[in-house]
Amino acid sequence: MAFEQKRTWIATVLAVLTYAVYLMVILGRAQNTALASVSYVAPMLWTLGAGILVTIVLSIALAIFFKDEKDQRDREIYRFGEYVGHAFVVIGAVAALGMAMAEFDHFWIANAIYLAFFLSALVGGVAKLVAYHRGFQW
Repeated sequence: MAFEQKRTWIATVLAVLTYAVYLMVILGRAQNTALASVSYVAPMLWTLGAGILVTIVLSIALAIFFKDEKDQRDREIYRFGEYVGHAFVVIGAVAALGMAMAEFDHFWIANAIYLAFFLSALVGGVAKLVAYHRGFQW
């Protein structure tokens, strides 16, 4: 398995885990209250920060134990996955902009952006992994 493929697995799995933890915390807090009135900022910051930090630490550990040799195929797969993933960031930004213009509650705007980041990481990661597994024709 290529180094970049291992790194992609780490980032994709951590994106799913951190977003799942965030959802569990928020939905757990919403048992007795309206969802939009739940305190979401701290859990969002903690899960985002933890996801980034753990991804960095595991990537460094991976680099220590495995050689980081990238070839042209790795670079093209990475670029392809990033293009696919960035589409969701743009969609989320447009959705958040529309929600702000419609004066939605901050909770919904922030969660739309967080969902866009999560979908970007997930779909981009899956696109990269599929390209590694099934081959890549650009």
